[in-house]
Amino acid sequence: MSEVAIPPQRNAISRLWNDKETRSVIIQIVATVLILGFFAYIIRNAVDNLAAIGKGFSYKFLWQPSSYDINQHFIEYSSRSTHFRAMLVGLLNTLLVAVAGIILSSILGFTLGVLRLSKNWLTNKLAYVYIEYVRNVPVLLHILLVHGIIVHSLPVPKNAINFNDTAFLTNRGFFTPAPEIEPLFWAVIGLFVGAIVFMLWFKQFAQKIQDETGKHYPVALIGVGTIVILPLIVYFLLGSPIVWNIPELKGFNFKGGMVIRPEFIALWLALSGYTAAFIGEIVRAGIVAVSYGQTEAASALGISRGRTLSLVVIPQALRIIVPPLTSQYLNITKNSSLAVAIGYMDVVATIGGISLNQTGREMECMVIVLLIYLVLSLLISAAMNWYNNRIKLVER
Repeated sequence: MSEVAIPPQRNAISRLWNDKETRSVIIQIVATVLILGFFAYIIRNAVDNLAAIGKGFSYKFLWQPSSYDINQHFIEYSSRSTHFRAMLVGLLNTLLVAVAGIILSSILGFTLGVLRLSKNWLTNKLAYVYIEYVRNVPVLLHILLVHGIIVHSLPVPKNAINFNDTAFLTNRGFFTPAPEIEPLFWAVIGLFVGAIVFMLWFKQFAQKIQDETGKHYPVALIGVGTIVILPLIVYFLLGSPIVWNIPELKGFNFKGGMVIRPEFIALWLALSGYTAAFIGEIVRAGIVAVSYGQTEAASALGISRGRTLSLVVIPQALRIIVPPLTSQYLNITKNSSLAVAIGYMDVVATIGGISLNQTGREMECMVIVLLIYLVLSLLISAAMNWYNNRIKLVER
């Protein structure tokens, strides 16, 4: 019998397919092409349908007047401003809630995680009850509850809670003095920035000395003195170069000063408290994952429990805590979109809400909102991945 000859081309394709790495690359390329093709079909279909009803696809509406007010804005804005500026105002409001929420939830979460491991029965159980209650109630209900408490329990401006005639707490917000900066104050700001740069260098220097000689510098105390006390001394020596604009009650509300809106306070506290419950369990799991022998070894060397936790346990636990912590930071940023439920003007309420309804540009507005949250999520992930690489164990 004569052997059947296999064409060289077919033989080469067979060898490529049988190679594990090559096959993996081929599958990824095909999958990528199919996914991109699917999205291209969807987008093209949407554009054709919009054109069929005479709407088209355009972002020219961004430069038209928005014709609506926003009660909280960090840049100049009025109803005559463009939709693009309204989008920027909403984006800044979203960033404010996200950053403030990440900071507060991290502090509360780490505290709850440590309290869950406390040997004090009452402290341990109180932290446990809080975590279980908060995690099992939808975050939107927390937001509505906190907002309702603030709006209905705090007094009206006429009966405001007075803090030494300089700050006033009402159901319309927390009115505080607004700073009006004089030129000399920039010297204090420059000193403050320089102090931060110095402490970043000094922390690395102190760590290097401790690794080489075992000598420990009081980095925390030096940091407080350099970053806080020194700028304050210079501030008073320069004659306090800030003029404070004090809010005053005029008519039915306060005028002047700076106001922190109840919508922001409610959203900030609710998101922070909700996310802190999840962070608390992440921290507890990370600490428990560190071998107890590390704690016993530190105790045998005479190191106090507090310093053992901060110098031995937490640095090792961070390698376990950081990856799931990233997910919680992403969640708090995306959950801020629920702000529309209580009237906080974030990016969803502005460009994804009022601007969308006024212009009828559903596709364009939603694309903007989706891209904004995508970019924010990627930036948070990149920052946390960078930090995770900094603290991970380096193999020798």
